[in-house]
Amino acid sequence: MKSFDAIVIGAGQAGPFLAARMVEKGMKVALIERKFLGGTCVNAGCMPTKTLVASARAAHVARHGAVYGVNIPGEIAVDMTVVRARAETVTMNARNGLIGWFAGMDGMTVIYGHARFEDPKTVNVNGETLTAPRIFLNVGARPVIPELSGVNDIDYLTSTSIIHLDTLPRHLVVIGGSYIGLEFAQMYRRFGAEVSIIEHGPKLASREDEDISDAIADVLRSEGIDIHTGVSDIAFAKSSDGITVATDSARIDASHVLIATGRKPNTDDLGLDAAGVITDGRGFITVDDRLATNVDGIWALGDCNGHGAFTHTSYNDFEIAAANLLDGDDRKVSSRIPAYALYIDPPLGRVGMTEKQARASGREIMISTRPMSRVGRANERGETKGFMKVIADAETKKILGAAILGIEGDEVIHGIIDAMNAGTTYPALQWSVPIHPTVSELIPTLLGDLKPV
Repeated sequence: MKSFDAIVIGAGQAGPFLAARMVEKGMKVALIERKFLGGTCVNAGCMPTKTLVASARAAHVARHGAVYGVNIPGEIAVDMTVVRARAETVTMNARNGLIGWFAGMDGMTVIYGHARFEDPKTVNVNGETLTAPRIFLNVGARPVIPELSGVNDIDYLTSTSIIHLDTLPRHLVVIGGSYIGLEFAQMYRRFGAEVSIIEHGPKLASREDEDISDAIADVLRSEGIDIHTGVSDIAFAKSSDGITVATDSARIDASHVLIATGRKPNTDDLGLDAAGVITDGRGFITVDDRLATNVDGIWALGDCNGHGAFTHTSYNDFEIAAANLLDGDDRKVSSRIPAYALYIDPPLGRVGMTEKQARASGREIMISTRPMSRVGRANERGETKGFMKVIADAETKKILGAAILGIEGDEVIHGIIDAMNAGTTYPALQWSVPIHPTVSELIPTLLGDLKPV
């Protein structure tokens, strides 16, 4: 049996950085990863997919060059082998960077294999037993495959496998109208494929307010994407040239099907029962406000704890754990203001409450919206789709939430994220002097238009 000061299971966006901090403190740490360092973000999420999004945008801009007075003769062709290779290069550079970083770190032992608990202080990996007083779980999540008729009879794609495609689908059908599915839908439409989205719910991006969801649908439809919402029955069957997708309202002849109906935590094969660690009904590890499980000496970080399925929330879990365990601080998950982005084009930047959530909270609220067509930068760039929206508390003057669907919305939202984290009231932001011409310069104007609901 090998003894360590800490064992980290899973090398996503929380565990490795926590392991590195502990090594800096002179601790002996084992980092166990069953597949690739970097987790979903580096290998099958943010980095490869946003690289693909960039290639898709380049194709889109090239096709519309004439609008800007740039004439490109002939048809714009997309070489999917180059697109795929570029994404893989970005992934490998990041993964190899982590490998090199850990290789030069005294006190760090990286072990590749499948770890399982034997008891609360002991895990087995590759037939070897390891023990430590502190164990951190950063095991991530994987795509969910729903029980749909015929789904096991076809060669479907997931968000993990689709990034390895080096050919262009004739017709891609995306099952699921949430964030992952929408990004791939627009991406492959811009690469040149016919694309259909099938969503069980009444609207796309169901977490968003209805006006945001409607605007997202308008963006995608404007690019020729076929959208089916409120679909109750879906069935698949192999056809002579691909896959037949049948619903209660349509029959689609597809070449490829992407299943993008959510993700589930990788907690079902860790031997959590042997450690006594409790999970909820969906398999997420139950943690307290400081990320500790019900078992003393075991913490859960990142996607597997159900407190945010984003790289930045996983990294913030590392920051919370490191601050509390290594720096004598007392940071809490409940202090985190939720923020995220949807990387269609134009992107959606979101922070805090939606209008629906704010209304349900019982507060007196104020709302302001502004179409991107009234933003100078958007007009100059010829990208005027979408709108800005902010929600504030009429009594405290604090900003409760905001959504910016429009050019650079994923960057502009950070001004509001920072203000909310600093507890700044919206009247104070109205006196800022922003740079012209930018998208962010409209934030004071947006706040100035806040009106009671």
